[in-house]
Amino acid sequence: MENIFDSWLVTMPIAHRGLHDKERPENSLPAFQNAIDNGYAIELDVQMIADGTLVVFHDESLSRVTNNDGYLKFLNKSDLDVLYLCGTKEKIPTFEETLNLINGRTPILIEIKNRGKVGTLEKKVIEILKNYKGEFAIEAFNPYVLQYFANHAPEFLRGQLAGYLKKEKLPFIQKFALKRMLLNKHISKPDFIAYEGKYLPNRFVRKYKKLPLLAWTVRSQSEYLRVVKYCDNIIFEDFEPKI
Repeated sequence: MENIFDSWLVTMPIAHRGLHDKERPENSLPAFQNAIDNGYAIELDVQMIADGTLVVFHDESLSRVTNNDGYLKFLNKSDLDVLYLCGTKEKIPTFEETLNLINGRTPILIEIKNRGKVGTLEKKVIEILKNYKGEFAIEAFNPYVLQYFANHAPEFLRGQLAGYLKKEKLPFIQKFALKRMLLNKHISKPDFIAYEGKYLPNRFVRKYKKLPLLAWTVRSQSEYLRVVKYCDNIIFEDFEPKI
C-alpha cells in the first residue's frame, strides 16, 4: 500500500469546492472540471436531501448560494431543477453526477456534512463509492461519522476536520473537543488531519505529527507561504498557489 505521505493527499493542492469563480460557482460541475483542467485535487461537500438523494452542497440553508429561502434537507431531487447557483445557470449537482464527471481524472476529498444521526447518509456514500474507480478520501468534523466509515469501510482513507471554529454555531463542548481533537484516539481514528490553517501551528496538532496535516482554507499566496511551513498540503480557494 502506498505511503500516505507519498500520496495525492500530500502532493496535490486541493481546490476547495472545486476551482470556482464567478462563472463557475462553488461545488458546481464546471468548478470541478476547472480543477481537473488545472491539475488540482478537489474538495467537495456531500449531504442528503429529503428523498434520500445525495447532493454536493455546503450550507444547510439555500439562501447564500441560491438566493432562495429554505433548507437543503427538505428538498427532493425534482426541486434541484429550479435552483441555480450564484446567479448562474448551474444547478446543485447530485453526488453521482459529480463522480461521473470527475471519473477518476483527479482525486477527491469528500466532506461528509452530518450533524445528526449517523448511518443512513454514510451507508449511501459507501454504496456509491464502492463502485468508483478513482482516488478519494473522506473527511468530517463529526468524529462519529468517521467511526462509521472505520467500521463499515475501513479501506477508505479518513480525515478528522478540526480547528478553533470561532465562527461556527456549535455547542461549546463540541468546539472544545474539536479544537483539541479529543475523540481522535478512540472514536474517529483518522489517517490524516485537516486543521483550520489560520490557527497553525498549535500544540494540539503537534501530537499528531505522524499523520499528514492539511490546512484549510487557504485564501492567498501570502497565507500559503505562512502556513506551508507547518502542514503537508493545503485546501485552497480564491487564488492558485505558486509552489
